[in-house]
Amino acid sequence: MRKSYHGRIFALGLAVVVTACLIFVHTSAAQTYRTSPIQKEAPMSHATGPFDVKLTPQDDKLDPTLARMIIDKQFHGDLEATSKGTMLSAGTAVKGSAGYVAIELVTGTLHSLTGTFVLQHNATMNRGVPSLGITVVPDSGTGQLTGISGTMNIIIADGKHSYDFSYTLPEAP
Repeated sequence: MRKSYHGRIFALGLAVVVTACLIFVHTSAAQTYRTSPIQKEAPMSHATGPFDVKLTPQDDKLDPTLARMIIDKQFHGDLEATSKGTMLSAGTAVKGSAGYVAIELVTGTLHSLTGTFVLQHNATMNRGVPSLGITVVPDSGTGQLTGISGTMNIIIADGKHSYDFSYTLPEAP
């Protein structure tokens, strides 16, 4: 009798969990998100140039495979700016596999427009094959860079760093 009772309780609990999951999936799929008014955007613009980066490890000692670093960059070229940020990284026992995330606040001039914006990094290395995404955080632009959106690529060649930044800004009214 005890097994039967526990079996029924388990089946009831499982049914509740499955029902809750189905309700969540159904309501999530039907969810309508409100967005801010759409602003008319100018055509995609492009900025390129070199940058210098200094990474300062922080001594957290959480685990030998985990690291936290302070980012300090100097951008040159179409983007004359500095950035400050934080990076979290994880290595693995498999050579060539790792990942990192980072947030950095960029302050300076982009094609003669001054202000700030935030870049969000998400990167992995899968047995030597890199995947990197760097995106402007929505609504992070200030000053003349208010409304900026875009993506940045980092190029490392011969030990030197450069950027390739594709971005848009709302058209002036």
